Amino acid sequence: MTVHSPETPEGEVTVALGEDYPDLRESVRRICKDFPSEYWRKLDEARAYPTEFVQAMTASGFLGALIPEEYGGSGLPLRAAAVILEEINACGCTASPVHAQMYIMGTLLRHGSDEQKRRYLPKIASGQLRLQAFGVTEPTTGSDTTQLRTRAEKRGNVYVVNGQKVWTSRALHSDLMLLLARTTPVDQVKKRTEGLSTFIIDLREARGHGMEIRPIKALINHNTTEVFFDNLEVPPENLIGEEGQGFRYILDGMNAERILVASECIGDGRWLLDKGVAYANQRRVFGRPIGQNQGVQFPLARAYAELEAADMMARRAAALFEAGKPCGPDANMAKLLASEATWHAAEAAMQTHGGFGFAQEYDVERKWREARIYQTAPISTNLVLAYLGQHVLGLPRSY
Repeated sequence: MTVHSPETPEGEVTVALGEDYPDLRESVRRICKDFPSEYWRKLDEARAYPTEFVQAMTASGFLGALIPEEYGGSGLPLRAAAVILEEINACGCTASPVHAQMYIMGTLLRHGSDEQKRRYLPKIASGQLRLQAFGVTEPTTGSDTTQLRTRAEKRGNVYVVNGQKVWTSRALHSDLMLLLARTTPVDQVKKRTEGLSTFIIDLREARGHGMEIRPIKALINHNTTEVFFDNLEVPPENLIGEEGQGFRYILDGMNAERILVASECIGDGRWLLDKGVAYANQRRVFGRPIGQNQGVQFPLARAYAELEAADMMARRAAALFEAGKPCGPDANMAKLLASEATWHAAEAAMQTHGGFGFAQEYDVERKWREARIYQTAPISTNLVLAYLGQHVLGLPRSY
């Protein structure tokens, strides 16, 4: 699957209006038709992983959308990848089991050695390998990434890793994991962002040989885990880029992650809004459709307006990213606005359905639960506001 975007002069920022990438969207819709609500409902009940869905998306080339053609991918721009994730969720499916493979590989692509890229990227593009796990967050440090305690100590010709990660989603369904660990103690560096390094961990070899993965039961079927490292040996050729520069490498990919998640979030919002509007039109109480009541109509209308605004911000952030221009504020605002718009759509859809919103057969409660995570991950609403306050408005650092 190869889709080429219209040529844009280098450095020029353009934002498409309307339904961009219509062929790509239609391709995603065709695949999603094979995975109706019943499929996701059964997975949710069993807390199971959507293996068949992931295989279908891989076979269609969507998970290799951002991998350059020279490595077997489609070489598409970030906006195209965002469209894929948006459309998956807008169809009622769930994109989170596949989204990480799109943005995690960016660290490898931008900062990995030629040998690492040749070794991993073609197999990730073809589906032979899955790179879907990102080991960053820890139970004691949370969002304060620079204070993480997982250590990778150089001993002879290997790095020895000890520590713990939490909320490492899909680790049980991935072959590779991108790991951020401290290689130089924080009290021995000038800046706390220094001394952190990024590694590729082969989970197939590591499990049972210094690494243990335990699933975490959560509000949603997110296949998330905690990972324990006990003297795990990692060969030096698995270090990405320079030792001690890992924080900069992962930070480089966070804007892409936030833009993609914002679009994915918008897809959920559109699905929830469509469900709410359809039910408001067909459900009759007191002799008329409930959508005629302003108490039902206005929250749906407001959610629509907010989703449209969030969509434009996500498109602008993607355009800036593709043009190679600073996009940190835009990426963060896109994620913030999308998470809030989608949550408002979820609340409106749930309230519109009344008691039936709690019934699993309507799927609203499942999507309502899934929509809540966007205000917490991959970055919390408060941290986005703190970033904007300090770096955009010039206010004193609040944390």
